Amino acid sequence: MTGCCPDDSCSSGGPVLNGPAWRRALWIALGLNGAMFLAEVGSGVAAGSASLQADALDFLGDAANYAISLGVASTALVWRARVAFLKGISLLALASWVISITALHAWSGTVPKAEIMGLVGALALLTNAGVAVMLFRYRGGDANMRSVWICSRNDAIGNLAVLLAAAGVFGTDTGWPDVIVAATMAALGISGGWQIIRQAISELNQTTAAALPSGWSGR
Repeated sequence: MTGCCPDDSCSSGGPVLNGPAWRRALWIALGLNGAMFLAEVGSGVAAGSASLQADALDFLGDAANYAISLGVASTALVWRARVAFLKGISLLALASWVISITALHAWSGTVPKAEIMGLVGALALLTNAGVAVMLFRYRGGDANMRSVWICSRNDAIGNLAVLLAAAGVFGTDTGWPDVIVAATMAALGISGGWQIIRQAISELNQTTAAALPSGWSGR
């Protein structure tokens, strides 16, 4: 990996993979995401907003993501890649759930409460933007580190979209802006999950190749 040494230390002054600073950042992100999940899950139901409910689920998924990353931070690359692969699968599953709840809101014609969406969406944006900035320096790490960065980035983008949806609902007095944003968030989840899975598979292939005897051809 560019700028990182095989023993997980960097002489170039770059971030140390799975070092104390990385673990501290994960603990902070875990606490913030857990708190925001509790705040959003109730407000999403109260507001009747598919995009807020999708965002609350994202916060829960990210809290679990950070907790898992903390658990495997000091393990071998092959285990971090395996966990990253599972996180990619879970992200695809969450996106599928968002698609189903979005379809339900579209079918029932729910008109969410724009003022609740705007207030909670702004708080969520500040939280995720702060986490994304904190984790920005780790975006080029292994699949496990990259998965954390991708989730944080996607959530910040999703929060901004929720604010746009709130403005759209307020201006049109319909639920379609909320539905469109929720569907967009699901698409982001699918894209991010696929990126994580691809890198995890690549790292697993690398570790498998490195474990083979010299000159092994597989025949």
